[in-house]
Amino acid sequence: MSDGRLQRFFWICAGTPVEIIEKYPTEHAKYLGIGATIFFTALFAALSGGYALYFVFAGAPFDWFASILFGIFWGLAIFNLDRYIVSSIKKTSKGVTQFYQASPRLVLAVLIAIVIARPLELKIFDKEIREKLRERYLADQQAQIKRLQESFKTKYALELSMISRYRSEYDELDKDTGRLREELKAEVFGDKTSTTSGVVGYGSYAKNKEAVVQAKQARLDYLARELASLEEFVNRQKGVEGINSNLMLSDAMLDQKASEAGFADRNWALGALTHSTDDVSRSSAHAVTFITLLIIAFECAPLIVKLLSDAGPSDVDIRESEARIIARLVNPALPGGSHLARRYNTPSFRSVPGRRNRFSGYRRRR
Repeated sequence: MSDGRLQRFFWICAGTPVEIIEKYPTEHAKYLGIGATIFFTALFAALSGGYALYFVFAGAPFDWFASILFGIFWGLAIFNLDRYIVSSIKKTSKGVTQFYQASPRLVLAVLIAIVIARPLELKIFDKEIREKLRERYLADQQAQIKRLQESFKTKYALELSMISRYRSEYDELDKDTGRLREELKAEVFGDKTSTTSGVVGYGSYAKNKEAVVQAKQARLDYLARELASLEEFVNRQKGVEGINSNLMLSDAMLDQKASEAGFADRNWALGALTHSTDDVSRSSAHAVTFITLLIIAFECAPLIVKLLSDAGPSDVDIRESEARIIARLVNPALPGGSHLARRYNTPSFRSVPGRRNRFSGYRRRR
């Protein structure tokens, strides 16, 4: 594209008739800057909208095509809206009145800038957002496992209490049985202690100790069977309740989940990142604020330029042309009025059978 065609393209983007801009060379640079700003704002909007919608359609068929198509439509919508906002400002008022009339347009431009800035900020802070999402997903998984475990303990409190009681009894009884076995061995070999007779051989004391050991061993066997049965039941119920399947996420799983996060999660992560109290988060919050202000300034630049600049030849030409057209439409008797009336062919100037034209009396009086 040659320089002349590029300049003409940006003039079209500015929203002012190109024929009028061409008539006044002093206005060329102003409308070139305004049009270029509007165009690049629309380009940023297209990139921002496409990037935001990519996370909405992520994983679906034709996700790239859908995001690109939406980005194009979003950019064209912002382009059309910015072009209208700038072109609708007429340099007919002065001072504070003009800013008062333009205030709704400024508010709209700020809202557009904020909408454009957010997806761009999400892309800029992508690494920090993924790290924040990893922390959140890990904390969520821990909290979910804890909730399931608490619910399971409440639901199967009787079985768990029996397992705890049996295990405690089993441990104590196993220690006591081991001690009695050592005493029985000492009794048989004739070792003199505070609990043995010191007589060698398998006497009455040894028989009594052996009977006690056998009774305790029988109790141990019973406890072992009950514990095995209860633990099997509890483990089976853990599988039914989903506790065994809710394991801690590995690093690879966390990375994959963070990379597949949707727009809402990423937006939350950016908000959490900017509202934390550590030094890194405060620095990120300042950067996000400056990026938003930069996009706002970029979006409002054409509007502010047109407001702060004096009424140029093109503004005067447009105002006088509109005034002449309106005057000729209102009064067709003026030179060129009938031609304009026929051209616009408005219902007010048509001759309706049985209805008197509202300007007919005015012409007769003249």
